[in-house]
Amino acid sequence: MTDIVTGQIVRVRSRQYLVEEVVSKPTKEQDTKVSLSCLEDDALGESLEVLWEREIDAKIVGATSWDSIANRGFDNPRLFSAYLHTLRWNCVTSTDAKLFQAPYRAGIEVKAYQLEPLRKALLMPRVGLFIADDVGLGKTIEAGLILREMLMRQKVRRVVISCPPSVVRQWQEEMESRFGLTFMILDREFIAARRQERGYGINPWMTHTRFIISHALLRDETYTAPLRDWLGDFAAASMLILDEAHNAAPASGAKYAVDSQLTKTVRDLAPRFEHKLFLSATPHNGHSNSFAALLEILDPQRFCRGVPVRNRKLLDTVMVRRLKQDLREIGEEFPQRYVLPIVIDNLPEDAPELKLSRLLQQYRNLREEKLKDAAKSTQTTAMLVITSLQKRLLSSIEAFARTLKVHRTGMEKQAAHSTSIHQASLPLLFESPGADDERAEFSEEEVIAEEDAQMAAASMQAAGQTARELAILNEMADVANSSRYQPDPRIQQLVEWIRQNLCPDLGQPNAAWLERRVIIFTEYTDTKRYLQQQLSTYAK
Repeated sequence: MTDIVTGQIVRVRSRQYLVEEVVSKPTKEQDTKVSLSCLEDDALGESLEVLWEREIDAKIVGATSWDSIANRGFDNPRLFSAYLHTLRWNCVTSTDAKLFQAPYRAGIEVKAYQLEPLRKALLMPRVGLFIADDVGLGKTIEAGLILREMLMRQKVRRVVISCPPSVVRQWQEEMESRFGLTFMILDREFIAARRQERGYGINPWMTHTRFIISHALLRDETYTAPLRDWLGDFAAASMLILDEAHNAAPASGAKYAVDSQLTKTVRDLAPRFEHKLFLSATPHNGHSNSFAALLEILDPQRFCRGVPVRNRKLLDTVMVRRLKQDLREIGEEFPQRYVLPIVIDNLPEDAPELKLSRLLQQYRNLREEKLKDAAKSTQTTAMLVITSLQKRLLSSIEAFARTLKVHRTGMEKQAAHSTSIHQASLPLLFESPGADDERAEFSEEEVIAEEDAQMAAASMQAAGQTARELAILNEMADVANSSRYQPDPRIQQLVEWIRQNLCPDLGQPNAAWLERRVIIFTEYTDTKRYLQQQLSTYAK
């Protein structure tokens, strides 16, 4: 006689059922008929009638035996309380936007003001936040807190961080050391390694869930096309973190903002992500059209390209913007920055710096006069060369002397090469590689070689030299070469400052250095080497 009764839970045919009726077998040779109701989610309530003795896997699922629960004793009350509160905390913070977990999972000391972006982000149905805090306030930490919280709440599963090439490694290290998050850097080496492991047809974006890619590579369709395939039209639980987001703002110098390649790429990719974080200490480039276009990429429901952003309340909804002076007023301590110019005057008239400056201005005037009837592009390129020489002269005579030599060589070759050159192909004559330039990853020697090539190309486009121009070039070369290795007045002033503030016995054997330190910034590699050479003579 079977012991199955109505109300029991049984397992039949790999599913759990509730026993609704039991019809006992009339004779010993017959079987017990049992009416069941399914308890599984995918077939809840479905009826089933079985002959109990004929079922192969029929089994009664007994109730939990309370006698076996405490056979190993009870936990310490304090330990059990901690466990219970942990469960309760996790349950609450999964739904309550006012309770945070991320600050307690980060290997950093979080400042109170750094929690504001996290608070704001959690109040949004979909995160669309622009963190525009001042330099040094910890935008990376604020973004990491938001990302960590969203991951723990299981609202984010896929993350793409796009940043300037120069900080790709920094982002990877900070995410891992501060938040315990492993990111893959998607670059040529990563793709080559994945293709070698899994075949040439593999989509590298599908091999992990968290990536970091530089702006320079994000602009490349070779990397963007597989990313679009990975995301589809819209990827739920995905987040885009765009560092230095102002680089994605359209360039604007006129009535309309003109999209750069990065702008077009971000505009296409952003709607495919469910959550978006933009980071920049300089969100506004001075052009309202460009700023509005950037905000439209972040939140097209609130902002529209071409419509100036005048509603401050609307902007505050999606942007967090704090300056250091604002936070000082509420008690945060930040070092005060003072800009103290050191004026160097009373130089003799024949000082190399002054003499070269006068000669270069004469050379500029002669070039302008000679090219006044030339094509506009030729005039612009020629003046770009002069401006580049002026910038290097202001940096150091060493930088000026080397670039002047390249310019003279290019002028000598110009007769055989009269092709036109577009300004866009001469970016290093405008400025040195910035953080968002892919050349930021190049070695100094590679950057110098490209600078020289662009200077030579620009010099070769100009018209031939007059005798007077040639004479000035030769005179500038003589002055620069004779004084390029000598300490200029700025070096002497710097040495005196070091002696007063860092090393009173500078130049003496075994001179003792104070605890204070100094950082010297310079734009050109030639000037850096010149500074090293000059300062090392005093430190011996």
